[in-house]
Amino acid sequence: MKTEQFKPSRMSARCRMIVSAAGVVLIAMLMVEPGYAINSPAKGEVPAGAGASQPAQGVYALDPPHTFVYFTAQHMVVGRVRGRFDKTAGTITVADPAASTVDVSIESAGISTQNSVRDNDLRGPDFFNAAKFPRIEYHGRGVRKSGDGWVVEGALTIRGTTRSVPMAFMFKGTAPAQQGKPGRVAFHGTAAVKRADFGMARELLDEIGVVSASPDVWIEIDAELLAVTPAAPAR
Repeated sequence: MKTEQFKPSRMSARCRMIVSAAGVVLIAMLMVEPGYAINSPAKGEVPAGAGASQPAQGVYALDPPHTFVYFTAQHMVVGRVRGRFDKTAGTITVADPAASTVDVSIESAGISTQNSVRDNDLRGPDFFNAAKFPRIEYHGRGVRKSGDGWVVEGALTIRGTTRSVPMAFMFKGTAPAQQGKPGRVAFHGTAAVKRADFGMARELLDEIGVVSASPDVWIEIDAELLAVTPAAPAR
C-alpha cells in the first residue's frame, strides 16, 4: 500500500476547508435554548435564567476572553481538521423576535489550527485572503422559534462575498448577578456552510471526494456576553 509522505504546503491546502467555518462561526454566537443554566445549581436552588427562552431585553456585547469559535472541516474524505478564530467582537440586541439583531466581526488573520504552515496558507489568497479582507462579518435581523431553540437568518460576508446563512442558537442562561458588574448571559450555537460558496475551492474534491450540495464546514460556538445597556424587564 502506497504511503503518502507529509507535505506541508499540500496539507495546508487540504485543510483550507477550515476557512469557511469562520463565517459560520460568527452567526452561531446567537444560539438560544430556553431554561438552561450556566452552572449546575445546588440542590433546591433555581438556576439563573431558568424558564426564560431568551435573556432580558437589551444590548449585549461579546466578552472576547469567554467567546470560543470553533470549526471542523472534512480532510481527505475520511478525516477531520479542527480550528478556531481567536479574535471576535460584536453585539446582539434582544428585543421582540422580529426586532432582535446580531452583528459580529471576526479577524480572519486570527485563525488557528495548531499548525503555522497551514494557518499561513489559510490566511493567504486562496482562502481567507486576510491581507485584502481582514474581517469576516455576520449581520442578522429577526429571529424565529425552531423546536426548543431559535434561528436567525443573516448575511455572512467572507472575502467580499455575501451569502445568506441561517444560524441555530440556544440560550444557556443568565449568570448570577454580581454587584457593580454588568449582567452576563451565555449562548451556544451551531451552523454549517460550503467553503466553495465563498471562493475557497482549491483541492475541494481531494477533501470531500464528491461533488455535493451539502455543507463541508461545521461550526460550534460558545459565547458569553455582557449587558451594555440597562435591560428591560423580561416579558
